[in-house]
Amino acid sequence: MMELKLEEIEDAADASKKEESWDSVVQRRRHERRAADKCIAVLAGKPVPVENWSVGGVLMDGDDRLFTVGQIVEVTLKFKLRNAILDITHHGRVVRKASQKIAVAFGPIGLGTRRAFQHVIDDAVAAAFADSQTQPI
Repeated sequence: MMELKLEEIEDAADASKKEESWDSVVQRRRHERRAADKCIAVLAGKPVPVENWSVGGVLMDGDDRLFTVGQIVEVTLKFKLRNAILDITHHGRVVRKASQKIAVAFGPIGLGTRRAFQHVIDDAVAAAFADSQTQPI
């Protein structure tokens, strides 16, 4: 079962290696990038800042010398929600690294992980709505 997942991750990484213009990259994104959420990642046992994330992957600030493009890694994203800390752990493949940045494309997302990511998004929307109701007009 794990081999199938690794093959699917490899296929996704191979597709991302094609050279394309910035416009075509933006158009092919399947998931919205999120940069406003309060989160960090744990990569190779070390906390690293998250620049942005989506259901499809994450871009982190960190020592890119520790990783190779194509390497399978386990990433734990730790989100600060309004009333809790939510950890989401998932496997992915390093698809880019440079200038202290590491980009990881997640492998296939299961229903539980998808629900956890949606919970993060829903919490951010609810917090923004609550903040908008408490500000004077």
